[in-house]
Amino acid sequence: MNKKKINENNINNLSFEEALEELESITDSFEDGDSTLENAVNLYNRGVLLKKHCEKKLQEAKKKIDEVKVNNIDSTIEKKHD
Repeated sequence: MNKKKINENNINNLSFEEALEELESITDSFEDGDSTLENAVNLYNRGVLLKKHCEKKLQEAKKKIDEVKVNNIDSTIEKKHD
């Protein structure tokens, strides 16, 4: 298995909060400016993957909230018709 696939799998196992914390840590590293070019590129790539993971987690949460809203509306409509 190649290194990129391993990194993606590690990220997929992170919670939203864990991924966001790591992304903030990467941002801090960039702001400090102490990284080598190679390390900065690697951090950037990981940051992109973390950002996508966080966006995916947020979309999943929004979908669940929307489903709850629809179920509540349907339930309210049914009660009004009874």
